[in-house]
Amino acid sequence: QEWKNPFATWDPQDFCNISRIILPKDAYWSPHIFILERVNGQNSNLDYMAVMHNGLFNFTQPFQVTLTCSLMILKFPFDTQKCNLSIASFLHPVTDLVVRMKRSPAEMMKNSLSYFLTDGEWKFTNLSILQYFEDMNDEKYSVFTFAISMERRPTLYVLNLILPTGGLYLLDMAVLFGPSTLEEKISLQIAIILGSSMLAVILNDILPTSSNKPPIIGTH
Repeated sequence: QEWKNPFATWDPQDFCNISRIILPKDAYWSPHIFILERVNGQNSNLDYMAVMHNGLFNFTQPFQVTLTCSLMILKFPFDTQKCNLSIASFLHPVTDLVVRMKRSPAEMMKNSLSYFLTDGEWKFTNLSILQYFEDMNDEKYSVFTFAISMERRPTLYVLNLILPTGGLYLLDMAVLFGPSTLEEKISLQIAIILGSSMLAVILNDILPTSSNKPPIIGTH
């Protein structure tokens, strides 16, 4: 966060050329920022901010946050998800405080890719920023929303779910239309049913459940 306080300025030549000092966060006013989708979070202990001689304040505090996001997993494991992260300051209307982005969406996308774990389950595909004013209690508040788009990496699920399921279906058809005797077909069908039941149990543990519509692979 950066903001400017015209009452906190000085001439560096009058103070041994000191143009930047570090102060506790509580020493001066700082804007109160809220994340609307936040469920839980853990802040760091960096409660200090840098003050420049021209009144520019710079406050950086990394923290880990858990957000709520509605997932659409109908196309699992080939699904793409879009989650929002909205930041606002509902203590100060736009007449007192307007929140703006310092970087462009392209710069934010580049910085985000440098911190994102690219070897995980999700692939970070796009980041867009929407800035608007929210009406609340006859007041307008400044809000900007990060729209984060992610794509699931399906390789693990294809190897562990889709290929075994397809193999069982092909084996079922081969047994059904094969030249085997009735007794052999019954025993093989029982073995296939048991294998399908075990796969269904594993599938139930792997498939995500936080969606209104179940995945297509789970309904079949």
